[in-house]
Amino acid sequence: MTGPEVVDIARQSIYTMLQIAAPMMIVALVVGVAIALLQALTQVQEMTLVFVPKIVSIFLVLLLALPFMGQAMASYMHLIAQKIVAG
Repeated sequence: MTGPEVVDIARQSIYTMLQIAAPMMIVALVVGVAIALLQALTQVQEMTLVFVPKIVSIFLVLLLALPFMGQAMASYMHLIAQKIVAG
């Protein structure tokens, strides 16, 4: 395996990881900013107020995005299997 092929596999793995993690991270960011804004407007500075909505929203996004995530990982595995077979 040559250097450019290794770099291509590493690039593809990073891209796949970003595809899989992005929906949950974006939702966590949006929910965190919304709760922080709500806390700033109401002057309620409770630290545990952020955790429950964030966990619930990430869990819901995980359930909704699970088929997409599985398909992305399967296509990456298919690419790696093709590289192994090709030698």
